[in-house]
Amino acid sequence: MKLVVATNNPHKLVEFRRILEPIGFQVLSQKEAGVQVNPEENGETFADNARIKALAVYEACGLPCVADDSGLCIDALDGRPGVHSARYLGEDTPQEQKNAGILKEMANVPKEKRGAQFVSAICCVLTRDELVETVGICSGEIGEKPLGEGGFGYDPIFMVNGKSYSQLSGGEKDAISHRGKALRQLHDRLKNRFDDKK
Repeated sequence: MKLVVATNNPHKLVEFRRILEPIGFQVLSQKEAGVQVNPEENGETFADNARIKALAVYEACGLPCVADDSGLCIDALDGRPGVHSARYLGEDTPQEQKNAGILKEMANVPKEKRGAQFVSAICCVLTRDELVETVGICSGEIGEKPLGEGGFGYDPIFMVNGKSYSQLSGGEKDAISHRGKALRQLHDRLKNRFDDKK
């Protein structure tokens, strides 16, 4: 069964494929599905934005579609960048500069107050009237400097158990990450749904 992911981000696509292909889905990117929509993500929550993206791509291609909206919520910054993570400090600002900007904002924040959470909300549209939604949260802290060569986005500055997301292997990251948690919930709910129909 084909499942279109509402993204052209290759890093996100890898994470979706790692978790959803083993239960029988052929996971396609928007580009592979021939979809060229870019809906305005104007929701107030991660769940709102995931739903907006998933429904837009579903309407464009008619295939089951899944979307994720995720971001970094930093305690000392009153939850910023939050739902604006992708556009924080300017939509076209290189990610390295965004990470540096956050570290600058956090320069005088002591270790015990550097708490942060990565949040992922996922919406899977199977039909116009059947949506499966999940949320995953990973708690950690903001590091003192970027670490690691892997990952993407804010991964180099987000620390969990002494390592940044960028220092973790794909399997290690999936086991603890916000998106990994949300995707495993989705995996279980889709597996149960399709097993029940056999």
